[in-house]
Amino acid sequence: MKLGNNEKLIFIGDSITDCGRQRPVGEGSSSALGTGYVAQVDALLRAVYPELGIRVVNMGISGNTVRDLKERWSSDVIGQEPDWLAVKIGINDVWRQFDASSRPEIHVYLDEYKRTLRELLAEVRPTVKGLVLMTPYYLEPNLEDPMRATMDVYGAAVMEIANEFDAIAVDTQKAFDRQWEHVYPASLAWDRVHPDQAGHMVIARSFLNALDFDWNR
Repeated sequence: MKLGNNEKLIFIGDSITDCGRQRPVGEGSSSALGTGYVAQVDALLRAVYPELGIRVVNMGISGNTVRDLKERWSSDVIGQEPDWLAVKIGINDVWRQFDASSRPEIHVYLDEYKRTLRELLAEVRPTVKGLVLMTPYYLEPNLEDPMRATMDVYGAAVMEIANEFDAIAVDTQKAFDRQWEHVYPASLAWDRVHPDQAGHMVIARSFLNALDFDWNR
């Protein structure tokens, strides 16, 4: 397990991370961490590695793009002084190009996405022990679907940037793609984006596997 004793792990991102978490800081018991993968990660860490005393904090905000992260980075990341930081952003950066195609002012195209993400990570990387970057995803098996194809490009950018910043990369799209041999995408997420509990567990499992979580412990 890569996490150490009493370390603080912050998750930041959009609605997939948010999932109704407590405001202004999502930390604590019950629904404070929301109802998604962050709460699942916390539950598994506390159940399997209780001796570590990992402090999990959810700073996701629904609807966010990387632009929004830039606006709140100082208070919601730097000011929280994490030991570990997990970033999952990009779905809305792509989605708005398709569901709000007539509003280019809210579109975050690839060059801006990569530039902003690099800027934010450069600021925080020297202060954290560990950094985890999670790719955006779209629950669509057809690789030629326009939104899926665009999401894959943004996901590849995340993998590239993770390498540049010595970060752990979690390919959530790849994790979901393994499901299609057995299930239809809408059975995990009615809109191909916001997953049910099984879908969130796919994300949580991928994240924990990347941290060398021992499932047989």
